[in-house]
Formats: sequence, structure tokens, C-alpha cells
Amino acid sequence: MRQPWHAVAQNLVDVAMGRQFAEMVIRNGRWVNVHTREVIPNIDIAVHSGRIAYVGPDAEYCIGDETTVIHAEGAYLVPGLTDAHMHVESSMCTITEYVRTVLPHGTTAIFADPHEIANVFGLDGVRMMVDEAAEMPINVFVQMPSCVPSAPGLERPGASITAEDVAEAMQWPGIIGLGEMMNFPGVFNNDPAMHDIMAETAKAGKTIGGHYASPDLGRPFHAYIAGGPADDHENTREMDAIERARRGMRPMMRLGSAWYDIEAQVTAITEKGLDPRSFILCTDDVHAGTLVEEGHMDRVLRHTVALGLDPLVAIQMMTINTAQHFGVDRDLGSIAPGRYADIVLTDSLEAFKAKTVIAAGQVVVVEGELAIDLPPYAHADRFKQSVNLGPLAYVQPDAFKVPSAHNPTVTVNAIGVIENQAPTRHMRVALPVKNGEVLPDMGQNVARIALLERHKGTGDLVNGFVHGLGLDVPCAIAATVAHDSHHLIVVGTDTGDMAKAVARLSEVGGGVVVMREGAELALVELPIGGLMSNERAEIVAQKSAAMVQAMRDCGCTLNNAYMQFSLLALVVIPEIRISDLGLVDVTQFKHIPVIAD
Repeated sequence: MRQPWHAVAQNLVDVAMGRQFAEMVIRNGRWVNVHTREVIPNIDIAVHSGRIAYVGPDAEYCIGDETTVIHAEGAYLVPGLTDAHMHVESSMCTITEYVRTVLPHGTTAIFADPHEIANVFGLDGVRMMVDEAAEMPINVFVQMPSCVPSAPGLERPGASITAEDVAEAMQWPGIIGLGEMMNFPGVFNNDPAMHDIMAETAKAGKTIGGHYASPDLGRPFHAYIAGGPADDHENTREMDAIERARRGMRPMMRLGSAWYDIEAQVTAITEKGLDPRSFILCTDDVHAGTLVEEGHMDRVLRHTVALGLDPLVAIQMMTINTAQHFGVDRDLGSIAPGRYADIVLTDSLEAFKAKTVIAAGQVVVVEGELAIDLPPYAHADRFKQSVNLGPLAYVQPDAFKVPSAHNPTVTVNAIGVIENQAPTRHMRVALPVKNGEVLPDMGQNVARIALLERHKGTGDLVNGFVHGLGLDVPCAIAATVAHDSHHLIVVGTDTGDMAKAVARLSEVGGGVVVMREGAELALVELPIGGLMSNERAEIVAQKSAAMVQAMRDCGCTLNNAYMQFSLLALVVIPEIRISDLGLVDVTQFKHIPVIAD
């Protein structure tokens, strides 16, 4: 149980003065001090009531018969790593399984925006996430989703979030601020609904998260910052990071499973010499396979150091910078008196690997293995009943056909996938027309795409075309994970496989499935909101790996193809997407026809 500083301050004072023994003492470590960016050898740390009482040489006087003594033997003592912006749902795991997976990697705090579950269940879904977060042994801070729907008029989610909802949530323990304000046109065009949501956050004295997904650094950019968002993770270029930092925004540079945005921006520090205390590192979206096989913020640290950043700077950017940004640096983000005893022991900063992890004074990881019991969280049944396709549950193959009277070809507006990037390319592709139907063309790397409304059972289905997935056999890939409204999305080269994929997800209550020539190659069941599994993270990782391999077997060799597939309906990132209301030109924020002629 984490207690506020003031509740235990006298105990901490007594330990520091030698009037009371510490509950834990870590001896002879190298103190990574993120306040001064230095490493100080031969340091002891005394802990009581989950917080740090003393940091300095020779804490022998703090040790009693009941004190747990940990011999660091010269290991680095690093503040617990924090992820400043992420979505638990993107891992396909529950909060509990996410924490179970990242703890051995040295993560002791995450700042989670549950706008995925909010798009399905609204405020009720956010409350579920807050309640589960409160049970965790690490700090799981929740940001109240800001944009549900993310683009009003362009899509319809399963629920909505209002300014009244935000005002209510800001009073909940565990809510740290407002999640990413994705409706950036709404901000610079002074949409009252968006400004009311930000105003309720400001009234509560909490941080407003940003999301300015546009390369335009002109008036809309300046107006967006003036509206209130305090950080941004959608910067992908060096100039994006620099211009945000100059204007008091915190650029959040991300390394997710599919987003490799740090390399292009870190030069703002390594080459241009900007003050690194203005910058933050995060993951945004990481799936279970990456977490299990490669790591979490430790992976980000190793990656950033490999790009030439001083490891002490990188550690600052994922500890104290994050804590100060959210106003919790009196509790976490550094190893200093009064702060929670969130401490990682490691033998190397460059090749960082957590050896021992302590969370609020409790040893939770020993030699890279979890040392505590973390029982599964019991989710209410209503959160496992979210896939309502109505008449589309057993849709017929003909429903995926795009009619046209043009012959022998027609030009279509197609979604162009860009490997390792969230943005897409608006493409105009000439496709063959046969018997009044526009056909996909594997020779041009063009497949079908369809989105089926799955929250209200309306029977709405939108068809289109996608370029760049590499599908080269009769197949289909379908998922109930389709950011942000999370309808059912299916891509494929064979309408029969597409219909079978939809039916399979209806049967299992949500997930991801890959079909090839009538046979099921892989299935990841996601019964909680159609977004998260109730199985262990390593099982989800295994099923996810099988799903990714099945995509490869269908010709899709993109790096982390599933993550990019899941964003094909994300109507707040340019240039073109699909929604339950039609094809969307995100540069103009309007619907456009599939057939361009």
C-alpha cells in the first residue's frame, strides 16, 4: 500500500536520524542521480513505509534485526522506469498482465490512456481500468480519454465521453490528467466541446495530453498549443520536436512495436544541443510479443543509447522528466528522500537489464524473475459482451464487392500503408473492373478492406481498398481492434475468407483471426471489450506470434504488420482512413468516395 509522504514523514525522519530502524537498506550501490545527472559510488539507501528515508554513505546505523539488507555490490541504483504515454489495450493484455510483464524490465510507473476501452464502453470502461489499476503493485496512472469519438461526424464509437464525464473522472483517485487531445482541428477551430473538456481538466489542475498529428507548423500548430495541450507524441521529425520544445510543450519521443520515431528526433539533443530536460521517452503502443521478447522502457533505453544519447540523459527522459511533467516528482522519478522506493538494480546503463526491482519498498523482481504473486483481476461479465454485429454476424461474401460501371479499369482512392509509421499515404490506383465489380490487384499490392459496425448492430458495412500489405494469396485478416472506434475491420484478397473471418470473430466475442483459402491459420481471442485477452501475457504473446506468422504466410512481411493493420481506421492521423461512415481524407477531415473517377 502506497501512503502519502505526509502520512509517514515522521517515520522517515526517525530513520534518517537513527531513532528508528529501516525496513530495508540497500548497501554499496552506484547512485544514478537524475536531479544532477551524475553517478555517485558507495551509496546506501534506507527505506521505511515504502519511501526513501536516507540516501548516502554508510547506512549501518539504520539496520536492525528486522531490517532487510540488499547488497548491491556496486550495481547501479536507478529510479524505476516510467512510460509517459501508452495504451494498455494495445498489448492485447489486461492491466494486471501488462504489469506482470513489464515489472521484470524495471518499469515501476505507467501513464495509461484507456481511450480504446472508452470507445467501446465509455465512462464505465474507464472506471473499470481505474479500479484494476488501483490493485497494482506499481503506479498505474490513468489519463481520462478526451476524444470519444476522436473525430465527431467522421466515425461512430460504441460510446462517447463528454465534458461532464471528464469533470466527474477528474475527482477520481488515480486519474492523473487528460489523455491525448486527438481532435486537433477541434482545438484550433475553437470547438466548444473540445475546449470544455480541456477546461474541466485545467480546473482540476491536471495535465492535458496532446496529439497534433500534422506536419503543418503554421498557425494551426501555434493555436493548438495555445489551446492547452502540454505534450505531444505525434512528432516524427527533428523540427517537430524542436518547435514543440521551444514553445513549452514536452515532446514525447516514442518507440513502440511499430513506431520508430526516436532516431529522427534525438538529434535535437545529440546534435543541436537542446536541453534534454524538455524531452520525454514513451512507447505509445506495444503488443505483448514485443514486451515478452524484447522488453519495455528498458528496450527504449537501449535503443536510445544505441543512437548516441548519454544513458544518464535517457534515464532522465524516462524518470524525472516524466514525473515533473505530470506533477508527481515529489513521489517518484528519482532516488531521493521522501520519494517512493521504486529502485532498479542493474549492472550496466548502456546494456540496461534489470537485476532486482523494488516497488514502494517491496522486492518484486529478483534476477529478472517476478518475486510476488499477481492474481488475475476479475472483470465483470458485461465487459465481455461487446461484439454486436447484428445482421453482419454471418455476412455473405457478396457484401464485400465494390460495384462500378466503368470498364476495363477504374481509379480508386486507396489507403497506402507506410512501414513503421502511423501515417498512411493517400493513393489513387487504377484497378480492373470485371462483371461490374472493382477487383483487388495482388500484382499492384492492393487488397480489399472493409469495416463493419460492431457496437450497436446497425448492419453498416463500408468497403474500400488498401495498398502495401503484401497479401499475395487468397486470404483475409480480421480484428475487433481498429483504432479508435474499434469496429470490426477486415482486409483480404478473397471475399469468402473475409466472410469466414467475420463469422469467427462473432463466435468468439472478439479478437484477431487470419484465414487462408477457407482455413483458419491463427486466432487471438480478445473477449474483454474485443480488445484484451483474459489469458496470461506469455500466452497472448504466443498467439500473437502465430498470428503475425500467419500474416507472413499470406505475404504480409511488413515489420509489426498487425500494429499497422489495427490503425487503418484511425481517422485522426493523415492521410486517409476508413470508418463506419465511409472513407476519410484526414488532411481535409471529410469523407471521400472509394471510386475517384
